[in-house]
Amino acid sequence: MIDPMLAAELDSVPGHDRFATVDEITAALSRLAASHPGTASLRRVGSSTLGEPIWCLTVGDGPRHALVGALPHPNEPIGGLTAIHLATRLCADASLRRATGCTWHIVGCLDPDGTRLNEGWFAGPFTKAHYGRHFYRPAGDEQVEWTFPFAYKRAYFDRVMPETLALMRLIDTTRPAFMTTLHNSEMGGAYFYISRPVPELHAVLRALPGRYGVPLHAGDPEHPSVRSLDEAVFLTPRMEDLYDYIEALGHDPADQIGGGASDSYAARYGTLSLTAELPYWRDPAAGDRSPVQTARGELLQAQAEELRETFTVLDTALTAVAGDLTARSPFIRASRFFLPLVAEAAALAEQRAQEAEARRPATTAERQSCRETVHSSRLRFGGMLLRALEGELAIGNGTPAIRAHTGALRETYAAWCAEAEAGTPDETIPIRDLVAIQYGSVLAGAAHA
Repeated sequence: MIDPMLAAELDSVPGHDRFATVDEITAALSRLAASHPGTASLRRVGSSTLGEPIWCLTVGDGPRHALVGALPHPNEPIGGLTAIHLATRLCADASLRRATGCTWHIVGCLDPDGTRLNEGWFAGPFTKAHYGRHFYRPAGDEQVEWTFPFAYKRAYFDRVMPETLALMRLIDTTRPAFMTTLHNSEMGGAYFYISRPVPELHAVLRALPGRYGVPLHAGDPEHPSVRSLDEAVFLTPRMEDLYDYIEALGHDPADQIGGGASDSYAARYGTLSLTAELPYWRDPAAGDRSPVQTARGELLQAQAEELRETFTVLDTALTAVAGDLTARSPFIRASRFFLPLVAEAAALAEQRAQEAEARRPATTAERQSCRETVHSSRLRFGGMLLRALEGELAIGNGTPAIRAHTGALRETYAAWCAEAEAGTPDETIPIRDLVAIQYGSVLAGAAHA
C-alpha cells in the first residue's frame, strides 16, 4: 500500500536522539529560508500569549495550498521534527514540490509558551516517570487546537487566543486543500483522524505504522462518540457531536464543551484535514484483539473506580492549598481545568459499564486501553500539580499546607509511576520512526486531498 516514491521519502528521514526545542525549530526554518531564497520565505504570522513570534515557512508555488501546524499541543513534539524534515525535503527537491502540486505553509511551533514548559523531557530519559514529571498541557481555554469560535445550543465560545488567531488567519488566507495539525498520543497503538472518508488514503495510513513495527490502535477511541471509518482510522470528531453525546447521557455538556478545532474551522473551504496520533512507547497489546476472561463492563467499572480515586487524591491536595497559593501558575490553571474532567471520565466509564454491550468479553487491547487511561491521568495531572506546588516552594511560599501536601503527593506519585512502568513493555519507539510515519501521513494526505 506504500508506493515506491513514498517509501523513498520515508527512508530520507534521519535519526534523532531527542526532540527539537522551540529555539531549534525556529533556527532550522530560518536557515532554510536563508539558504533557499527563491524557493522558501519565512514570515511572522502571529504572536504567542507571552509575546513570542509565531513563524511560518512558505515553500513552493503549486496551485493548491497545504497547511501544516506543529505543536498545537505542547506535549506532542514529534511534529516539530516532522515540520523541519518536510520543509528540508521540499526546499531541496524540486521534483517533490512538483509532485505534491502544493504551495506549503509550515508553522514549526503553534504554542511556543507551552512547548518551553515541556522541554525538560525532550532530551530524555524517555521513561513514563520522567515524562510525567516534566509534563505540561494547558487548560482547555489555553489550547490552540480547542479555542476556535464555537456556538451550538447552550455552548458558546469566542475567547480566541493569539496563537489560535494566527492559525485562523492562515486558514482564511490560504484556503488550504489539505491541512494537518501535528499531534501525537503517548501509549497504545497508532491511529488517525480524517475529516471525511477517503478509502484510498485509509489504506496508506494503516500501512505506515506497520513498516516500523508500531501496532495499530485496537482499544477504545479517545471518546465513545468518535466514529470509526476503518481500522485505526476515525472520522475527526465535531464538537457538536460530542455535545449531543454528553447531553444524551443526561450530563450537562456546557461543563465540558469549550471552543472548536482547526479542522472544523477549515471545513468551510472544503479542506481535507488529517491528524496522525502516534505513541512514544511500543506496546504489542495495543493491537491485540484476542478476548480475555474479564467482561468489558468489569474493566470499565475498575477504570471508573481508579479514576475516581485519582481525582480524590489530586483534588484533596489542590483544595487544601488553594488559599495559600500566590503564583499565577499555568500548572494550577491546568490542574483546575483537568481534575473535574477526571471525575467526569470516571462517571462516564461507570455509566458505560452498565450498558448491554459491556457484558461481552473484553479484548486484550481494551484491557490495556483501560489501564493506560488511568496511568496517563495519574502521571499527567499528578505531575502538573506537583510542578505547581514545587513552584510555590521555589519562590519561598512554604506554608505548612503546601509543604505537607507536596511531600504526600510526591510519595503517591512515585507509587503511581512505579505501577505505570511495572509489568508492561516500556520500549521507546525510535524518534526517527515516529517522524517517518507522521511525514508519510502528511505526504499521503496531501496527495489525496
